[in-house]
Amino acid sequence: MTEDQRPAARKPYLAGGAEFAELYDVRRLQVSQWISRDHTLDYRYAKIISGSPYWLLQFAKGFGQTTPRPKHLNESVLARLVKEQSPGYWVGEVEQLPPLVGQAELVALFGLPSGALLRKAVSTSRFRAADYTLSGSPIWLLEPVMEDVPALQAGARGVDWAVDETVLAALRDGTYEGPGARIAPRGKAASKSAN
Repeated sequence: MTEDQRPAARKPYLAGGAEFAELYDVRRLQVSQWISRDHTLDYRYAKIISGSPYWLLQFAKGFGQTTPRPKHLNESVLARLVKEQSPGYWVGEVEQLPPLVGQAELVALFGLPSGALLRKAVSTSRFRAADYTLSGSPIWLLEPVMEDVPALQAGARGVDWAVDETVLAALRDGTYEGPGARIAPRGKAASKSAN
């Protein structure tokens, strides 16, 4: 089996909030309003990664036909997203996704004091490049990251890159509840929760 045929080498097609907005030619704020005000959109077909939702592209492309007032899908944006994420595959249910991680989950997995160490390791090519950049945020497939751990540890200078086996098990079986597992409040909601 070649690397491109292994499930870990292929990415499920996803859309973050920015991409969801592009698919329907609306501002990103409108996607938030579909969730909070209109209740036409929810997180049932989204995976929460580093505190942000990433919807299954399969769901996102059909969303416009499920609303009381149908919304027109921008087919050229859809084609661009598929091309950017290739080689990829379509997923119909969140449970079918492979383990995916963002910066918050990786900081917890490796017990890093901050995300700055991870960002520096990525920028200097000591840590693998993200598999996706969606809505401006990096996302990795977990298993290729784990395959790189021995080499990462062997080349470590200031950070030992020790894996927290409890976090790893939770990420793999979908029970992770640590940093990044919930949507972080933003704007007025964030200031209310801080008080």
